[in-house]
Amino acid sequence: MNVYRAIKLLQIEHQPLNHSQVVIIDGNGKPQAQLSDLLADCMSKIDLFTDLSTTDTSSDVIDDLHLLTPLPNDVLEEYQKILDQPIAGINVALHKNLIELIYEPLM
Repeated sequence: MNVYRAIKLLQIEHQPLNHSQVVIIDGNGKPQAQLSDLLADCMSKIDLFTDLSTTDTSSDVIDDLHLLTPLPNDVLEEYQKILDQPIAGINVALHKNLIELIYEPLM
């Protein structure tokens, strides 16, 4: 599974994930701040400019953002990378009100 599939499939109370509720952690539970910040930025743009339910791939999201925003290509490339990032699992941290995506480093 990758980040795109996770954010597309996961819902809380039948609502899409709020970008402030999703973080990326490593296998030991340590937050990955840069990746979490990039994901939050990407998800905030998705919330504003596209509808995940109408997309089938992360490339569809990037195509929508390319058409609907003035974001430069290098930013869209970083968004594509974070959406395609493989994850090893998902942890629902109810006490923190977070969904933690467990980062799986690319080999």
